[in-house]
Amino acid sequence: MRTLLSILFCTFFSFSFAQSTSGDGPYSQLIIRGVTLINGNGAPPRGPIDIVVENNIIKDIRVVGYPNVPINEKRRPQLKEGGKELDAAGMYLLPGFVDSHAHIGGVAQGAEPEYVFRLWMGHGITTVREPSGRGVHFTVDLKNKSAKNSILAPRIKAYTGFGEGSKTPISTPQQAIEWVQQNKKNGADGIKFFGSEPEILDAAIRENKRIGLRSAFHHAQMDVARWNVLHSARAGLNSMEHWYGLPEALFDDKTVQNYPSNYNYQNEQHRFEEAGKLWEQAAKPGSKKWNDVMEELLSLDFTLDPTFNIYEANRDLQRARRAEWHEEYTLPSLWRYYQPSMISHGSYWHYWGTEQEVVWKRNYRLWMQFVNEYKNRGGRVTAGSDSGFIFQLYGFAYIRELELLREAGFHPLEVIQAATLNGAELLGMSNEIGSVTIGKKADFVIVEENPLVNLKVLYGTGAIKLTEDNEVVRVGGVKYTVKDGIIYDAKGLLEEVKQMVKAKKVEEGFTLKQPGIQ
Repeated sequence: MRTLLSILFCTFFSFSFAQSTSGDGPYSQLIIRGVTLINGNGAPPRGPIDIVVENNIIKDIRVVGYPNVPINEKRRPQLKEGGKELDAAGMYLLPGFVDSHAHIGGVAQGAEPEYVFRLWMGHGITTVREPSGRGVHFTVDLKNKSAKNSILAPRIKAYTGFGEGSKTPISTPQQAIEWVQQNKKNGADGIKFFGSEPEILDAAIRENKRIGLRSAFHHAQMDVARWNVLHSARAGLNSMEHWYGLPEALFDDKTVQNYPSNYNYQNEQHRFEEAGKLWEQAAKPGSKKWNDVMEELLSLDFTLDPTFNIYEANRDLQRARRAEWHEEYTLPSLWRYYQPSMISHGSYWHYWGTEQEVVWKRNYRLWMQFVNEYKNRGGRVTAGSDSGFIFQLYGFAYIRELELLREAGFHPLEVIQAATLNGAELLGMSNEIGSVTIGKKADFVIVEENPLVNLKVLYGTGAIKLTEDNEVVRVGGVKYTVKDGIIYDAKGLLEEVKQMVKAKKVEEGFTLKQPGIQ
């Protein structure tokens, strides 16, 4: 017997899977007309511009006029037979967003790829780096299908959790080298490390680099006392995730963080409460140690992928769990996963209060100062979301990450660069994506409002605005997401997500309630 969910789902998709959401194109020629271009390379906006794409490659970027002046049609590129025109007059076009830390849902969260992919694509995310998930074969299969555009999905870079799939625990450098080699044969693009013995990590990171794969590292507390960010960068690591391992590299009066005597790493409230005190234990901004660590990381062309958003609930829990998108876009299973738990990762709200939030606010100030200064000195910083945990929802959390980079001190153009070109560089794809450049692939975000004025217009729920007629309206939301030259109706994708969530709620008789409320 078909469930109510399947009936509603099929009914909805039977009339909504028009070209707009299942993909329009690619075309032998696509001309996007009249946009204002925000290029992702730090250049200021300019427009109106016509962009010509042929078979998913940008062929021409032509300035066709001036603001508030009628366009001279003779200056515009001509549409060929069989070509497609997209009227984007008055809109803003950016390179497709790169989410540098993006998990493809999870079994425990009940978040399947078709749900996650729509949330990502509905927010202009056309490329993701998945730093481990349900297994390399699961992710590589989706990666290959996305590359063929046989499924609706961003482009995927698959990173395997170090040691995953090994028949025995990796206990020697030689075993590490053999595992790394097999990981490449499995089709992975890289490795995500959490920790291990120093000699094993050194061997694995160096071999991974030698054979041409890339790497990320969440420096978990279990091994960080002997192997911090500096050790990883020296061995050839590409990027650090979050900030673990960086304050430890900045210690100048200790070798381990100041753990209380009753600390237990398996109690996640202990783990995250104490993590919020780490930056205040590190060397002070501007000190010799601060500068020496930063300069060495810069010299190694190291990337910071801070994922500010994923820990924001630590400094304002009520804001995170009351985000307006939860009501319509968060699945019941995911909402349950977020609730206080001793088991679910990132659900450590055992008794989170004012003291913890104040500590984390101070933590953010120092963390953001290091990241912004690193960027100012020429370092690469990317945008990653790590959604699916701690009340952060796929797609929406990525836009929040952009806002937090702005809070850290990034100019809006620097924020967009972190989200586009910097992400492409981290993935080794800057010759293909990351900026709107002749010869690159046609990955675009098109929005009706200027995101440099207000990044909130990139949220699927838009931004609140009071009109001259004193009417409150919602503006923004990504209009079109273009991936591989295929045009998707971004708002239509998010509408499909709403229907998925609505159907699940009906099936389960579910009403979203805040924790502790019956």
